[in-house]
Amino acid sequence: MAVRVVDRGLADASEALVEKLVGDGAASKLAAKDATLWGPDAEPEASKRLDWVSLHETSRPLVDELASLRRSLHEDGVDRVVLAGMGGSSLAPEVICATRSGGAVGGEFPLVVLDTTDPMQVSDALAGDLTRTVLVVSSKSGGTVETDSQRRVFAQVFEANGIDAASRMVVVTDPGTKLGDLARDEGYRALVEADPGVGGRYSALTAFGLVPSALAGVDIAELLDEAAAAAPELGRDSADNPAVVLAAAMAAAHNAGAEKVVLADTGSGLVGFGNWAEQLIAESTGKQGTGLLPVVVEGPDAPGFADHRGDATAVAVGPADSAAQVVVTGTLGGQFLLWETAVALAGRLIGINPFDQPDVESAKQATRDLLAAASDGSSDAAADDSPIATDGVIEIRAAGDASWLGRPDTVIDAIQALVNAAPDGGYIAVQAYLDRLDDASFATLRPELATATGLQTTFGWGPRFLHSTGQYHKGGHQNGVFLQITGSVADDLAIPGQPFSFGTLEHAQARGDAGVLAAPKNGGTARPVLRLHLADRAAGLVALANAVREVSR
Repeated sequence: MAVRVVDRGLADASEALVEKLVGDGAASKLAAKDATLWGPDAEPEASKRLDWVSLHETSRPLVDELASLRRSLHEDGVDRVVLAGMGGSSLAPEVICATRSGGAVGGEFPLVVLDTTDPMQVSDALAGDLTRTVLVVSSKSGGTVETDSQRRVFAQVFEANGIDAASRMVVVTDPGTKLGDLARDEGYRALVEADPGVGGRYSALTAFGLVPSALAGVDIAELLDEAAAAAPELGRDSADNPAVVLAAAMAAAHNAGAEKVVLADTGSGLVGFGNWAEQLIAESTGKQGTGLLPVVVEGPDAPGFADHRGDATAVAVGPADSAAQVVVTGTLGGQFLLWETAVALAGRLIGINPFDQPDVESAKQATRDLLAAASDGSSDAAADDSPIATDGVIEIRAAGDASWLGRPDTVIDAIQALVNAAPDGGYIAVQAYLDRLDDASFATLRPELATATGLQTTFGWGPRFLHSTGQYHKGGHQNGVFLQITGSVADDLAIPGQPFSFGTLEHAQARGDAGVLAAPKNGGTARPVLRLHLADRAAGLVALANAVREVSR
């Protein structure tokens, strides 16, 4: 495991911060779970969120417990694992299983990750072989609306197919949640309570990361061994400590105006690792108008990595690349602990509490308000606002004060207006409330926009990103503009016991987040939000891609 700052200027700028962390004994204090590291305001929350530093030891009992559970499932002919979870409950197990499978889809350790409310993607998961399926219902709070909705529909479909639903449910949650109570009351196959002293984005090596991975067949003892091997080095107060080096580099770049971290895999073998690191960095640092925006790119040749124009730090996860400023290598378990430690230390240097997420709740509340209004008949949460214009299969909308948009006649006009509204050194966030499997080609809009505009561009699948970069969008540097994409639903899917469907929920989440983003924050200016609704998803992608190629900066 190693971190090298290969950019000479950044290395020089980092030196004083490395010395500060070493002089303060920050690494060893963190390893000892010292909650005072981030100041008195952060101490109450930090004191409840530091158990992750010792998970390589405390999670060991899960190894035998989960091996036994997997054997019992296999004895019943159950070997297809579907994970209903969001954010910290889904990102780590997805990386673990994909990495151990060598990146092959449906490889040696297949895991179906259901972190969406798109009815088409949920329906695809339900269409698998239910006679072989176990559903892992994973929610720290026990009240995650997406996860609860997925649990409800799977339970109904299991029973409709003559399968005892309770025997196919494994719950992972914190102690004392309503979901845990439900699992006991209904007699679910297993209830695994996670360590409550770990926040969601730091939970890779808790039950949230390990239960789905172990049931899929991954050797979780090996993963814990990798973290254990890294732990002593990460707890040393030394200028050679990789976490200290990485934290200082990110903080020094941020303090110099490069508040974005561009992550490219350069052959690490850690499949999808950037998506996990994205949540960790964004939710931990993006608050109080500051923080680090992670930008996950397709590779070292992708736009935004080599041509970052000084507003970002180019980080290679894997072997060195000529365009990289920082190079990070190591095992999967080691890198989980390395990045968690580095981000927590970077929070100390930047001056924020890395363990709270003060802006995440706003979008959830906006969604609840829209759903409540729809259920009492005062509004239709499934319907969008009237379009400003329609261009072929694409309806053009905006949220809040759209004076920046004017009266566009075409999608090209609308996207160009959004690009023009971005400040110098700002960023574009593409947010696709679609099926991230069947509609995967929409991710090509990220490099297309980045190439056309020269702006750092992120891409997130909704509502998945609400549990990740959504915190930074609202709480971080206020220099983003937002392109939200929604699509028509051919076959909606009801949610048992709820007055709304998956399609209604998905559109309420999109509208709710757009409304929060477009509202002025703390007396500041509103964030521009362009909403494009596709009457036809396939044709809409073609039209969007063509439109993006016509815009410029």
